[in-house]
Amino acid sequence: MKQIVYVASPNSKQIDVWQLDSSGKLTPLQTEEVDGQVQPMVINPNKTRLYIGVRPDFAIITYRIAADGRLQPLARAALPASPTHISTDLAGNFLFSASYSGNCVSVSPIDKNGMVKDWTQQLSNLKTPHSVNQVPTNQLLLVPCLTEDKIKLFNLTPDGELTPHLQKELITAKGAGPRHMAFHPKHPVSYCVNELNSTVDVYQYSDDAKQYTLLQTINALPANFSDTCWAADIHITPDGRYLYISDRTTSLLAIFTVSNDGTVITLIGHQRTEDQPRGFNIDSNGDFLIAAGQQSDHIVVYRIDKSCGKLIQLARYAAGKGAMWVSIVAI
Repeated sequence: MKQIVYVASPNSKQIDVWQLDSSGKLTPLQTEEVDGQVQPMVINPNKTRLYIGVRPDFAIITYRIAADGRLQPLARAALPASPTHISTDLAGNFLFSASYSGNCVSVSPIDKNGMVKDWTQQLSNLKTPHSVNQVPTNQLLLVPCLTEDKIKLFNLTPDGELTPHLQKELITAKGAGPRHMAFHPKHPVSYCVNELNSTVDVYQYSDDAKQYTLLQTINALPANFSDTCWAADIHITPDGRYLYISDRTTSLLAIFTVSNDGTVITLIGHQRTEDQPRGFNIDSNGDFLIAAGQQSDHIVVYRIDKSCGKLIQLARYAAGKGAMWVSIVAI
């Protein structure tokens, strides 16, 4: 098995490709120049395609992932607005794009060859949606709308249409600013990082994922912090034991332990990281965390101490300008 790391840098319009070995060392494979400012990325479920969102000509570019992890551009499809976050359904039949500035979410079909086609549906009655997140157990999507302080819930029909869920929305604390989400790998629990107060909300959902209940809200920053909160990304380890979020004002990664059933998280510490860490990710084995510095133009690799979740810095690597999105695939 090979692990490949992709890092998107919009200011230099490039994707850097590395191979990650078992010691945590990165070996450069490719720097792919992109026609546009590349921002969000997502890998399809069968790990053969990388999809990226670009601007100012709003589009999704489909790349073939070769056997060695290198990228080959295949197709380009239009979007109705600037892509802030992209994801796919569990079967890889549809791509969803949240547009913060465009106040909308769009749906684009994916053909049998893994190519994203032009968008077919646009939900425009949303305010500043920041991500589209699919519940791992069924066809339900959660859309955090940052300045509404709400997470909107939608059903996905077999033909790719989004319709309002019976429980239409979750309401966060006033001024929280829900942004990105992560899901426990074993239990019906989800986690949402709130950008504007740097907290994490823990939700439990019913077995059929039809009903969500807020269980916990916890601050992710040091107790003496008094500046402007600016949280960004959130990920959980594959074994569900540790959860991490990034904050861009402090340039910290917050480290949480997760209870056995996923319902309680506990802040255990912080790791100083690259300047303005907008994006990071965790490898498929839960051995390494890789964070990108939007202001430092570098990425950093940490080993995850599996006994406690704390991070051990291994090495820094130069990336493109404004490095901000990290995707990792095992092939």
